[in-house]
Amino acid sequence: MDDNLIGHKNAAKDLMRFLEQYQRQHRYRFHFGTEASMNLAQDDELLDLFRQAGFTWVFLGIESPDTASLVETKKFQNTRQDMLSAVRRIYASGIEVFGGFIVGFDNDTPDTFERQYDFITQSGIQGAMVGLLTALPKTPLYYRLEQEGRLLPGANDSDNTKQGTNVIPLRMKYEEMIERYRGLYARLMAYRNIADRIRNKVKFIGVPPAIRDRSLVAQFRIVSRLVFRGLLPGGIPRMFHFVRSVPLHRPRFIPLVVQDWIVGLSMRDYIQRHYCERIDGLRTGARRRMERIERCFRRYVQRGTLEMSLEEVKDAVSNLSFSLRGRLDRRFFRRAGHHFEKVLEQTTASITLRIDALHHEHHRHMRRLLKRLARFGDRVSIAVHDELKEIVDVDSSVFNLVLEY
Repeated sequence: MDDNLIGHKNAAKDLMRFLEQYQRQHRYRFHFGTEASMNLAQDDELLDLFRQAGFTWVFLGIESPDTASLVETKKFQNTRQDMLSAVRRIYASGIEVFGGFIVGFDNDTPDTFERQYDFITQSGIQGAMVGLLTALPKTPLYYRLEQEGRLLPGANDSDNTKQGTNVIPLRMKYEEMIERYRGLYARLMAYRNIADRIRNKVKFIGVPPAIRDRSLVAQFRIVSRLVFRGLLPGGIPRMFHFVRSVPLHRPRFIPLVVQDWIVGLSMRDYIQRHYCERIDGLRTGARRRMERIERCFRRYVQRGTLEMSLEEVKDAVSNLSFSLRGRLDRRFFRRAGHHFEKVLEQTTASITLRIDALHHEHHRHMRRLLKRLARFGDRVSIAVHDELKEIVDVDSSVFNLVLEY
């Protein structure tokens, strides 16, 4: 994480020249993306070389618009320039910008969320990934907060994209931080803000970022999927904001608008499924659904071929765990698919499916079950013994795969 391709600028420039020459010699264009530091915007030559080498996007660790918080994290390169201007300079070179942001530093207050919102909106960053400050074990931050008594025991300490953290903030209440964090994402995912960010970006892009060449048929498919799967389900409000974001006077930027709406709606879908203000209500829904599943699968539990449990985590939601321990039947897999889909559709709970044993007659039933759950793959963990890995054939690019030995 947080690799910086331009940590050694001269080496980076040599690499860019080589990549550009290689593609020209072989008459084949690649499209690259990378992580870099904000001082990329200060080097015009490097920006030109990035563009020539085929870099279409860069991820920047912007972290915070507050100088005090940047100094706290030793992000001094972000304090030596106006960050909004820096993002726009990168846009002007024809390179897309994704940004990483963090809230919860010692210098952060409730007002920080408003400044984050203003910066992300004005910068036009559609892929804005905002996380809560999380103290990873065995780090200086963890040891310092542990000494200060500011670590929440049992809370999330590994993933800063959850709606909870193990850090107790210094200048605001923990509950207030979580509430404002959800509110920030809710505002960013509004149709109006998605459109505003696109408009703010297009103003400053000198040339449109290079988007992979596609046939007219492929382009038509992408646009039609956006319309029928992305825009029409949102009704007139979503269609209205899409139309007002299209730069009809600069038609060559329309592919960028299409791309940004796909990014924006994808993130909106994720946030709606994972971030919700009424955690208690969601937990109640997960409990009720679990009670129905327990009644439905009682005989399997009594036989010892199935184990079930419901885990509730602080400031997160629920995880429903199912362990397959022996011979089941076709009816089980069919009904499991139905109940699991309902859990994932109607709550923000996650599901862990632990496969301890699986009869060879049920391999195809398991594959069908996984196919039904694939659209919720980011919330489904599959724990499988190593010897069953090839048989079960879990796609780790879709599900969270956990191998057990």
